Amino acid sequence: MPLTTTKALKEWAVTVDALEQGKTIMLLRKGGIREQGNRFQVSDNEVLLYPTYEHQQPNLLKPEYAIQVTPVISGWHPETVRIGSWAKITDILRVSEPKAVDALLPYHIWNEEFASTRFKWKPREPLYILLLRTYKLSSVELIPYRSEYGGCRSWIDLVEPISLEGVVPVLNDTDYAQQTAQIYQIIDQKTGSQAPPF
Repeated sequence: MPLTTTKALKEWAVTVDALEQGKTIMLLRKGGIREQGNRFQVSDNEVLLYPTYEHQQPNLLKPEYAIQVTPVISGWHPETVRIGSWAKITDILRVSEPKAVDALLPYHIWNEEFASTRFKWKPREPLYILLLRTYKLSSVELIPYRSEYGGCRSWIDLVEPISLEGVVPVLNDTDYAQQTAQIYQIIDQKTGSQAPPF
């Protein structure tokens, strides 16, 4: 494990909060508009979690998470950004069948409409399921927002490195392994074959 890092993954603030609380280990992605090659790619498997607010959509979240979102105007961003966690992306799965994602509903924070919307956007592209082992930083960092952190990109480099010393896993080894195994089992059952890794 590195002692510091600048690598970060941008994700809805409500999702980052759920990861930090151990309520999910899963992200569903097709990529940001400005991704390299216009398709989703994982550039780093170990990243800080950078919360975003502008594109959060309560209508795509389960009710208990939708109420946590306060809509903001287009282009809004906080003057300071809270960085409280770091994660290892342990598994990357490609899923092309909506029924597999529907069966995973208990394992993430989005509703049925979210999955349906993602499959309809770029329908020839699979949906990527990322499993994250999340760690809490020993102390929360408040960093100034910079314009280079904006835009519809998943992956960014922070200007100042953040310490990873003393990070603590949100879930213990057993709980994380059990959830991972359950997710694989569901995907295998719904697709009839082992979910292909990225």
